[in-house]
Amino acid sequence: MPEDCMRNLFVFLLALTLAAPLLLAQANQPNTNSGVDARRKQLDDLLKEQWEYTLRTSPEFASILGDKRYNDKLSDFSQKAIEADLRQSKIFLDKFNAVDATGFPEQEQLNQRLMVRDLSRGLQNAHFKNWEMPVNQFFGIHLDAPQLVQLLPFDTVKDYDDYIARLKQMPRALDETSIQMRNGMRDKLMPPQFLLVKVADQADRIAKQTPEESPFAMPLKKFPATFPEADKQRLTAGVLAAIKEAVLPAYVKFAAFVRNDYAPHGRQQEGLWSLPDGDARYRAAIGNLTTTNMAPADVHQLGLNEVARIEGEMLKIANQMGFQELKSFNAALEKDPKLRPASREDILNYYRKYTGQMYEKLPQLFGRLPKAKVVVMPVEEFREKEASGAAYNQGTPDGSRPGHIMVNTGAFKDRKIISFESTAYHEGVPGHHMQISIAQELPTLPPFRQQAGYTAYVEGWALYSERLGKEVGFYQDPYSDYGRLQDEMLRAIRLVVDSGVHYKHWTRQQVVDYFHAHSAQDEPDIQSETDRYIAWPAQALAYKIGQLKITELREKAKRELGGKFDIRAYHDEVLGAGALPMEVLEERINNWIAQQKK
Repeated sequence: MPEDCMRNLFVFLLALTLAAPLLLAQANQPNTNSGVDARRKQLDDLLKEQWEYTLRTSPEFASILGDKRYNDKLSDFSQKAIEADLRQSKIFLDKFNAVDATGFPEQEQLNQRLMVRDLSRGLQNAHFKNWEMPVNQFFGIHLDAPQLVQLLPFDTVKDYDDYIARLKQMPRALDETSIQMRNGMRDKLMPPQFLLVKVADQADRIAKQTPEESPFAMPLKKFPATFPEADKQRLTAGVLAAIKEAVLPAYVKFAAFVRNDYAPHGRQQEGLWSLPDGDARYRAAIGNLTTTNMAPADVHQLGLNEVARIEGEMLKIANQMGFQELKSFNAALEKDPKLRPASREDILNYYRKYTGQMYEKLPQLFGRLPKAKVVVMPVEEFREKEASGAAYNQGTPDGSRPGHIMVNTGAFKDRKIISFESTAYHEGVPGHHMQISIAQELPTLPPFRQQAGYTAYVEGWALYSERLGKEVGFYQDPYSDYGRLQDEMLRAIRLVVDSGVHYKHWTRQQVVDYFHAHSAQDEPDIQSETDRYIAWPAQALAYKIGQLKITELREKAKRELGGKFDIRAYHDEVLGAGALPMEVLEERINNWIAQQKK
C-alpha cells in the first residue's frame, strides 16, 4: 500500500477512535439527516412533476427529446390553455418556494434557485402578452410544424399512425394561432408590416405544393424495410389524405388571413419602442435573453467599443494581404471567384471537413467529450430564403437521433466560403453540439437543467468556441481567419444595431447602412440578419455578452491560478452544470477558482 494511503488510513482510524464515544451517544438520538432527506425528496418529486407537466403540455418538445408518449398531439394554444398554464406556473412557484433547501447539496440548491427564477420571470413577463405576436419570418407554427417532421422518428407503424393524427390537428392549431393574432390586432401588439408579408409568402409556398411535394410527406420516402406492403399502402394513403384534406387547406386559410386581414394592420415602425410599454418590453427582453441587468445604452456603447476593437484586428490581416484599409480588401473579397462555393453540395462538404478536423483536436481542450454524434444537413428549401446561414438542431438525449448542423445552401453563388470554418465550429464542435450534448449527458442534473436554454450561455459559448479553433492551430488560411473575425464583428454589430432599432429608433435602412460600413457580410445575410433583429428583439445581443463573460472568467482563472490553470479543467467546469444564467456561471467559476487554489 502506498505511503500516502497508509497515512490517510491511520488518520481515519484515529479520528474514528476519538469519535467513538460521541457516535455511541448519538446513536440513541433522532436522525437529524432524515429531515434533510425528506426535503430533498420533496424537491426531487416536485421537479419530476413539473417536468412531466412540461412534456404533457408541450408535446412537440417531448417529441424532439425522443419521448413518444405525445407524438399524436399538438400543443393547445387557446386562450383557455394559456391562462391555465399561467395559473399552474403560479402553483408550481409557490410549491418550489415552500421547499426549505437548507443543508442540500450545492447542485440541488441550484435546482430550486433556477426553477424559482424561471417561473418567476415567466409570470412577471406575462402582462406583455407576447403570445399575441406568435409568428414572424423566422418562427411560428407555419414553419415549426414542417421543420418538426425531420426530427421525428419513423421506425414503427404506430409512429406513422401518430403522425397522421397530428397532421389532422393542424387546422385547429393554425386557427388557435390566428385567434391569438387577432387578439394582438385588438391590443395593438403587431409585428412590422413588411415582415408579415414574408410570413404570408412562406405559408403560401407550402399551401401551393401538392401533397406528394409537401415537406409533410417526407416520412413516406423512408419506410423501414420490415414494413409489410399493406401497411405501407395504408399509411401512404393516410398521410397524403391528411395533407390534402387537413394541412393544405389550413395553410391556404392561414396565408389568406395573414395577407388580407393581419399584415395590413402591422406596425409601420421597426422598433419595439413603438408597441405599448415598448421601452419596458425591450428592457425585459434584454434581461431574459442576456441574463444580465444591462441597460440599452450600455449595450449600445459596448457594441461600439467591440466594433472598433475587432476592426483593428481585421485591418492587421488586410495589411498582411497587401491592402492599406478594409474597404478595398472587402471589395477584393467580393470579386475573388476562388472564395465562392461551387455548388450547394460544396458548402456542405466544407462544413463536414471543418467539423471532422475539430473532433480530432477536442482532447486538447476538454476532459469530458460528448458521446452524441452530429451530421451536416441542408436547410429545407421551403424556408431557406429567410433562414440564417446555419443553425443547430439538438439530438435526442438517448442518442437515437444525432444533432443536426443545418446549413443554408440557397443562393450559393452569392455566398463566400471565408466564414464557413468559424460557423462550423460555432454550430457543431466545440460549439452548440458539444455544449448541448454534454448537458443532456450529465446524469446528475434533472431534465429541466439538461435542456436549459439560457441564450447568453448557449450562444455565448458557441461564439467563444469559434476562437478555440485558432488555439489548436486551425484558420491557417488568412481568408478563413478573416472570416472568423468577420463573424465576431457580426456579433458586435448586433449590439449596436439591435439597440439602435429598439432603443434609439433606428430605421431598417440605418441598420443595413451600418452593416455595409463595418462588415463584409454577404448581401443575403445582411438582409436576413437585419430582419431577424427587427423580428426578434434582444436575442442577438446574447452572443457577444455571453462570449465576453466566458472569456473574462477564463482570464480571471488564468491570472489567479497561474501555473495551476488547466484549460481542459476550465472548459469542463463551464460545461459541467448545463446552461446557466451569467451571474450563476460567474459564481460557479469563482468557487472553482477558490477550490483550485486549495
